[in-house]
Amino acid sequence: MLEQRRFGRIGHMSTVVIYGAASLSNVTQAQADESMDYALKAGINHFDVASSYGVAEERMGPWMKQIRRQIFLATKTDGLTRDEVWREIEQSLRRLQVDSVDLEQLHEVNSLDKLDQLTAKQGGLQALIEAKEQGLIHHIGITGHGHDAPTVHLEALHRFPFDSVLTPFNFVLYANPAYRQAFDALVVEIQKQDVGLRTIKAVARGLWANSEDKEYATWYRPFDDDEHIQQCVSFVLSHPAITGFASAGDIRLLPQIVKAAENYRGMSTEEKDQLMQTADQFASPFGAFSH
Repeated sequence: MLEQRRFGRIGHMSTVVIYGAASLSNVTQAQADESMDYALKAGINHFDVASSYGVAEERMGPWMKQIRRQIFLATKTDGLTRDEVWREIEQSLRRLQVDSVDLEQLHEVNSLDKLDQLTAKQGGLQALIEAKEQGLIHHIGITGHGHDAPTVHLEALHRFPFDSVLTPFNFVLYANPAYRQAFDALVVEIQKQDVGLRTIKAVARGLWANSEDKEYATWYRPFDDDEHIQQCVSFVLSHPAITGFASAGDIRLLPQIVKAAENYRGMSTEEKDQLMQTADQFASPFGAFSH
């Protein structure tokens, strides 16, 4: 059985493994059906997609009539302006074949400049506020990639009461003192506001040496051995402020990730420290740290 955790003030009891539908970006409907069926049988009840994930929303659409009431459905928009975001909200609802989504998120907010654009008058955030008033979305969130994401997301929470944050976290990132400081500061504010916190890149081990070496659909190189996946998953889940983490962007890795979450029995401070001491053998999925 997968553990469930309360998703901040949203209140949904979400499975700690969140179905990362980036894995459906470039698959057939049959492949998507097999993966979705596996996820549902494993008990996953929180699905996270984005308008920019290739055909992912369209692959999920045929399932919604059957499963909509039993899952928490989140998607994302890459638009910057009010009008751009409105178009993507409407597009997502059509593709997903639903009347509303539980969570719509401003996607890849990785810099203060982009945050400024989105929170300006007639910026993308305005569309989410209007869509929520109309019942098309129920909650508003923010996501991001890169080493600056926790700092940007902390500033975002100072500007607007986002219901959720999706930010990068794994043992390699957390072993970096500057990243750890930024992430911990974000967690303090998240707990203060009772924001739902989810993370990404749990099983990332670095970048591909070159495109010819890519064995998975993930843009970063993932761990794919059971031992490291178990350690990675345990490390993330040992942080109680985290509701859950998005599964990797390749459907083939999902069973290993689910198994690791099912086998999670806690991780001591000593075990976490020992794992972080190996971080220099791997790399951040976002390249070299600038500090």
